[in-house]
Amino acid sequence: MRIQEFLQHHGVAVNPFADEDAQTDLVFKTACIRSVYHPAWDKIYGEPSEPATAVVFGEKGSGKTALRLQIARHLTDHNADHPQQQVFVVPYDDLNPFLDQFRERFSARRRRRPERILSQWQLWDHMDAILALGVTQLVDRLLGVRDARHPAARHEPLDAATLDDSQKRDVLLLAACYDQSTAENRLKRWHQLRRKLGLSAWMSYWDIAVGIAVTVIVLLAIALGGWWNWLATIWPYIAIAAGWSFCGWRLLKWTWTAWRIARNTRTLRQSVAFLRRMLMRLPASQLVGQPLPLRAATDDRYAMLDKLQGVLRSLGFAGIVVLVDRVDEPYLVNGSTELMRALVWPLLDNKLLKHPGLGVKLLLPSELEGLLDRQDRDFHQRARLDKQNMVRSLAWTGDSLLDMARARVRACAAEGASPELLEMFEPDIDSGRLREAFGLLRVPRNVFRFMYRLLTAHCNAHSQDRPAWRISRATFESVLALYQRDQEAFERGLGAG
Repeated sequence: MRIQEFLQHHGVAVNPFADEDAQTDLVFKTACIRSVYHPAWDKIYGEPSEPATAVVFGEKGSGKTALRLQIARHLTDHNADHPQQQVFVVPYDDLNPFLDQFRERFSARRRRRPERILSQWQLWDHMDAILALGVTQLVDRLLGVRDARHPAARHEPLDAATLDDSQKRDVLLLAACYDQSTAENRLKRWHQLRRKLGLSAWMSYWDIAVGIAVTVIVLLAIALGGWWNWLATIWPYIAIAAGWSFCGWRLLKWTWTAWRIARNTRTLRQSVAFLRRMLMRLPASQLVGQPLPLRAATDDRYAMLDKLQGVLRSLGFAGIVVLVDRVDEPYLVNGSTELMRALVWPLLDNKLLKHPGLGVKLLLPSELEGLLDRQDRDFHQRARLDKQNMVRSLAWTGDSLLDMARARVRACAAEGASPELLEMFEPDIDSGRLREAFGLLRVPRNVFRFMYRLLTAHCNAHSQDRPAWRISRATFESVLALYQRDQEAFERGLGAG
């Protein structure tokens, strides 16, 4: 018999346990994301109006990605209900683009050693990446560019009219340093943003105007005065060179500045030529004393973060939430615990994690939790994990896993049906036995895999002309034993690797 026939008999339209990945799990996204929660949900999610950091450790399959998607969906709902107290969500779950750029800074010999590369990764590299994601999203939304990668974003463009002149300058400064959109030419996009903000750039061309004016005056003096013999002397050339010296000085100054920015923002794609042209189009008087990421240090990054937060507050955002996930997946890390540690540990800094108006949700593999107690006193003083809403284990109880499985079955109900998970089993398999078995499986992914294997084994054991509409105790126990054996072998293999 077919699985679909078995499920339809019980009033279930689609298989509730067919998908194991939250990113592609339509049952979770459409039905369970607002109704099925981990027991530690309240501590992790917190209060959107006062974003707070949470550090969560969970084993593979425990639901870290589902938790990230759930936080983003609930913040979307919050933003819809509170348009003047929104939360700006920055998804920091794909680190490969930033690691690619970082890796290019090293020689070909060092690139072959990921541990050498990641040993150079610092907090300001994380901050540059987070600022790039936030600023790119901000520019997209000011220009009305729709992008599915921006969670919790409303569809209408942000209203730049709420910004004052200094904040408009801050937006242009942030965009020059951190906008990483690949949708179009970066310089063209920056000028579109400038026009959207209603800022004119003509005052920044004064040096060119001086050079042209001096050149014209000298040429007119020669032509009108009949002083053709001046052409044989050096003085006209000196006068013209002096007229263009202001432009040359600005060109050299901002080329040097742009080179320093490109050199020290190691995780970003930067063009010195584009950076220089954008910075030169900002009036020099507006750039005096302004922070720029010119050094390998965090101070300027915190100043840029403050600028971003100031702009967002005027646009109706009460805070920023950064969602950190999938730190074990980048190709440079490839699941290595030591490489994950090198990548994540710089981010565990109390100054950043407790920055006002910023909440960082760190969803980390359980392997890193085992390293915490082995760190030295300086690490713990810097990280202050006791103040970060830490969840040491994203553990599930048998009861919570059973509730989740029941909810998924009900979410997949056919029209007019009210399916119940227990009705799929013979009477000698009660809720207590399911609770005990699911407790042994520990995490949702194992429950989904086991249930899918169980349904397959039951249906394969019966033909269509002699169907059995309930799973027997013998089938249940044998499939559970085989699954546990295979899972233990798989985990031993991961440990050996």
